[in-house]
Amino acid sequence: MGDFIVITGDQAIFDGSTFGDAKVIAPPGIMSGKGKAKVTGKPVCIDGDELTVIVSGCLYTTSKCTIPGSGTLFIQSLAGDQKAKKVKSSGKPVILKGSQFDAKFMVMVPAQQPSSPSPIPDTMLQYMGKGSFQTTNTKVKAS
Repeated sequence: MGDFIVITGDQAIFDGSTFGDAKVIAPPGIMSGKGKAKVTGKPVCIDGDELTVIVSGCLYTTSKCTIPGSGTLFIQSLAGDQKAKKVKSSGKPVILKGSQFDAKFMVMVPAQQPSSPSPIPDTMLQYMGKGSFQTTNTKVKAS
């Protein structure tokens, strides 16, 4: 049946509750399509465009580290249902809304656990989580 094609300007929403012990607060990432085809006048997103989504300055805490730290979110990889099997643009599969992509949160400034005489920093350098696409395209589907 297919799913809606992701286009330039659509949002990558990172689910801040899926990063293990880390609770990440993040604005959405904005997709930028490099496909030649257009939907509603905007270029379609193709396989590889997800790698350009970088959301920096995201705050996070953990169950023990209640003093917030910060980091950067990336889309690690798309789910199988987020790449069209039949429809391509510029020789690559178009990206579909699909289910959830895998995301990576890279810690830049560790969150800290309150402690005396000084706080104890989070030792994790990255957390894996999930996210999904929110598309403004409600007209064109692909499979």
